[in-house]
Amino acid sequence: MKIGVLGAGNVGGALGKAWAAKGHQVVFGKRGESNAEAASGVDVIVLSVPWGAAQDAIRAAGDLTGKILVDCTNPLSSDLQGLVVGTTTSAAEQVAAWAPGAKVVKAFNTIGAFNFGNAQFGSQRADGFYCGDDSGAKQKVSTLIQDAGMDPVDVGPLRNARWLEAMAMLWIDLAVNQKQGPNHAFKLLRR
Repeated sequence: MKIGVLGAGNVGGALGKAWAAKGHQVVFGKRGESNAEAASGVDVIVLSVPWGAAQDAIRAAGDLTGKILVDCTNPLSSDLQGLVVGTTTSAAEQVAAWAPGAKVVKAFNTIGAFNFGNAQFGSQRADGFYCGDDSGAKQKVSTLIQDAGMDPVDVGPLRNARWLEAMAMLWIDLAVNQKQGPNHAFKLLRR
């Protein structure tokens, strides 16, 4: 796939590296005009900027109608102690409102960027949870989750991003506030 990544920091950079290693063509956008260039002529657009920059990044990307937009953001408070959006809505639902007509899929937000391409924990791989309202878009994102080294787990419609963002807050709290570092992940176990 040809993937336009808005934001070349920890998350975008790690995903781009993992996907390039699997043969995908990755184009990075940064502030301003290059976001529009990164979003043009690609199969998938990935939003991987800090929450405070998300609306501007989407606006700078131009018209995203009909395009797959993967939201990797988490609406974190500046002190990393909580979320500034949650339970009755989500960052992903806000992203969908800012990009009307885009096929928004929430993904790559419940595990640290350190683990992209390196999500094997002993005999198990970390799960890559995702949700959205368009089945075709989710199918493409499922492939990208596999190519980032995780097992894809579809958790339903976009409104369930409310719970994925809460999971992300738990992951961040363990990693940063409780000083456990980035070497942990979530796994859905079934019988």
